[in-house]
Amino acid sequence: MARATYLLDSGLLIRHLRGRPEAVRIMRELGKREHLSIASVSRLEIHAGMHEHERYHTQKLLSRFITFPMDSDVAERAGDYIREFHSRGVTLAVPDAIIAATALVHGLTLVTFNPKDFPMSGLNLFPTSSTKNE
Repeated sequence: MARATYLLDSGLLIRHLRGRPEAVRIMRELGKREHLSIASVSRLEIHAGMHEHERYHTQKLLSRFITFPMDSDVAERAGDYIREFHSRGVTLAVPDAIIAATALVHGLTLVTFNPKDFPMSGLNLFPTSSTKNE
């Protein structure tokens, strides 16, 4: 398997599939020089929200990425995140905890339009610009 450098979050993939220029540009630029990856939960989220007429285009996009499964290390780290933030009164979305744990466990930089969804320390983020104009 090729070594990935960046993990794309679900929001970025959704924006790309909707043709949002900033998402298309970021993925094009990063994809020229790096192997891109996604977490298996992002694949699940994309499939769950996909319309049948979007299947071919969606599958074509997803086939370009290395997909990291949720193994026991990722599951435990995600559970730790959820428990840690819950004790501070912060609710993390389970998919976001899994995506963050995947990035951390595999030493990847997470590319996201929503850095506020990933408040974990030690996580390398590639925050994208604001989506106000998209």
